[in-house]
Amino acid sequence: MRKLAINQLRDNPALSPEVVTQFVDKHRSPIIEGQRATFLFRGSADELFVRHRVVGLPDPLPMKQLPGTDLWAATCDLPAGSRVEYQLETRRGEHYERFNDPLNPRVANSPLGSSSVCAGEGYHIPRWTRADHEARAGELSEHHIRSKALRRDQRYLIYTPARFNTVLRYPLLVVHDGPEYVQFAAMRTVLDNLIHNLDIAPMVVAFVPPGDRLREYANFAPHARFLARELVPAIEERYPLVETSGSRCLMGSSFGGVAAVSTAYRYPGVFGSLLIQSASLVFTDIGQGHGGGPVFDPVVKFVNKYRAKPTRLCDRMYMSCGIYEPLITPNRSMVSVFREAGITVKYEENRDGHNWDNWRDRLQSGLSWLFPGPQKYVYE
Repeated sequence: MRKLAINQLRDNPALSPEVVTQFVDKHRSPIIEGQRATFLFRGSADELFVRHRVVGLPDPLPMKQLPGTDLWAATCDLPAGSRVEYQLETRRGEHYERFNDPLNPRVANSPLGSSSVCAGEGYHIPRWTRADHEARAGELSEHHIRSKALRRDQRYLIYTPARFNTVLRYPLLVVHDGPEYVQFAAMRTVLDNLIHNLDIAPMVVAFVPPGDRLREYANFAPHARFLARELVPAIEERYPLVETSGSRCLMGSSFGGVAAVSTAYRYPGVFGSLLIQSASLVFTDIGQGHGGGPVFDPVVKFVNKYRAKPTRLCDRMYMSCGIYEPLITPNRSMVSVFREAGITVKYEENRDGHNWDNWRDRLQSGLSWLFPGPQKYVYE
C-alpha cells in the first residue's frame, strides 16, 4: 500500500517551513486517501484535537505536531461513502477554543451554528438538492392558526407545488421542525426538483415550527391534538386535498421523529404514513438508566409502553438513521417492533451522523417511496 501523504512528509529530511506550506497548499484538509482521512492544522497550541460526534472514533481525536514544524495532524479510518461533521479544538494553557477547520472550505449549517465537513471517497451531494433552473419553483406562504390545544397562535408555512391547480386534489405532508427543514435541508428546493423530475407526486406541505421543542415533541398530548384535530382540518378546509389517511404523512427528525410516532399513536387513522429520520426513540429493556437526561424521561416512558404493546399506528413508515450516531441502536431495534405491529417499513442506514445534511440526503428515497411520481401514485 502506498504510504500516506502525511507520512511521506514526516520522512522528508528537509522539512522546512516552505516544504510544509507547499504540502498544505497542495492537499488542504482533510486529506482523503482511500479509506483514511488526515486532518491538518497550522499554528501554535499546547494541545490540539478533532472534535466530532462519530460513534466508533475517539472524541476528542488528538492531533500530533510534526517535530520542528507548526503543522499538526491526525489520521483516522473513513470508509467509502462516509460524511462526517467536525471542528478543531485548541488548548493553550487553561483556555480551550473550538472552531471550524481553517484549511477546509466545506461547512454544514444547523440551528446550533456551522461545522466543517469531511467527505469520504464516493460521497457526493445529491444533484436534486441544488437549485435547477429548469424546475419551476413552488410557492411558500406563511399562515397562522389559533390553537386551543397549545393555547397560543401557531405559525406555519405552506408549500404549494408549481402549476398548483385548485381543480386537482393533493396529498398532504406535515413536517416537524419545518422552517429548519427549509433552511438547513434545502427542502423547498428538493420538493421543486423531485416534483419536476416526476420522482414524487405534487403535494401540499405544511412546515410547522415548535414552541418548547423538547417538551412538545416528547409525547405531548396537546401537540398531538393540535396536529390531528386543528391543523389538518384547517389545511383541508383551505386547500384541495385528498381527505383520506393514505394521502397524509407526518414527518420529523430526532425529537421530531418521536413527535410523529407519538401523534400517530394517539390519533391512529389520521396519518397513513410516517417519515422519520434519526428518531430519538430511546428505551430501556431493564432498569431505569437510559443516559439521555431528564428531557428523555417522557420519551423513554412512551417508547417502553409502545414496545410492550405495539399497535399499527400507520400503514407505511420510512425510517432512516446514520450509522455514526448514537441513535443507530434504538432505530435498528424499533424496525422489527413496527413491522410486528403490521406496519410496512422501509429502513435505510447511511454513513453519516445526526445532522441536517444527512436528513436532506435521504429525502428523495423517503418521499419517492411514500409518494411516488404521478404516473404511479394511487390514492387509497
